[in-house]
Amino acid sequence: MYHHVKKLMYTVRVDEPDPAFGNMLLEQFGGANGELAAAMQYSIQGLNCEDPDRKDLLMDIGTEELSHLEVVGSLARLHLKPTKFDREKAEADPLIAIAGGGGVNLFNSQGNPWTADYLKITGELDVDLRSNIAAEARAKIVYERLINFCDDAGTKDALQFLMTREITHMKAFAAALESMKKPAFSIGKIAPTPGLVNQFFNDSTGSVFLMSSGERNPPLTCIIRATVNHDIMTAFKIMIQAAIA
Repeated sequence: MYHHVKKLMYTVRVDEPDPAFGNMLLEQFGGANGELAAAMQYSIQGLNCEDPDRKDLLMDIGTEELSHLEVVGSLARLHLKPTKFDREKAEADPLIAIAGGGGVNLFNSQGNPWTADYLKITGELDVDLRSNIAAEARAKIVYERLINFCDDAGTKDALQFLMTREITHMKAFAAALESMKKPAFSIGKIAPTPGLVNQFFNDSTGSVFLMSSGERNPPLTCIIRATVNHDIMTAFKIMIQAAIA
C-alpha cells in the first residue's frame, strides 16, 4: 500500500528559475535513466521476487525512487514556471509552455515520451540486480552533469542529495547480489561450453594503431588468443599489460 506524505523527501529551493535548465531536469523525470524508470523497474522486480528479504529491498528502493520523482518534478516545475506567463520563455519550448501549460510531463529533455521499453526486468534476480547497479551508475552520471550545468545554489543542493542516494542504492544492490554467493559469471542454469567460454579472439587488423596525436601504439596481438590456460580475469590483465607496453 502506498501512502503519500505531504512533505518532500528533500526540500527544494529555486532562487533563479531557468526554463532551459528545467527542460534538462526532465531527463531525470521522464528519461531513460530517470526516477520514474527506476521506480517502476525496481517495484516490478520486487513484485516478481520470491525472496522475502530481497523483495523488501527492491520495493523499498522502488518506493524511494517515487519520492525522488517528486523532488525532481518539483524542481523542474519551479524552473519552468516562467513559461506560464513570459511569451519569450514560452516560445523557446512550446511543448512545455503550450501543450503542458508550463509544467512537467512524462517526457525526457528532448520531448520524447516515457516508455516502458526503458525497464530492464528479466525475472532472474541476480541479473536484475546487476541491471539495477548499472542503472544507478547511469543516473549518478546524469545528476553529475546536471550539477555541472546548474547555477542555482538551492537546485544544486537538491541534485547533490539525489546523486548521493544513487550511490547508496548501488551499495544496497551490490550487497544483495554478493549475499547470493553466486560465482560472478554464473548466469542462469545452463552451463557454458567448456573451453569455448575461455576462448578469446584478436579481431583487430593492421600493424599499428594511430593515436589522435599521431603517436603509434603497438597492436594488442599478444592477447585474446584462443586459450584454455587463462581465465577471463587473467586474459584482461594480459590485455592491459600489452596496452601499456
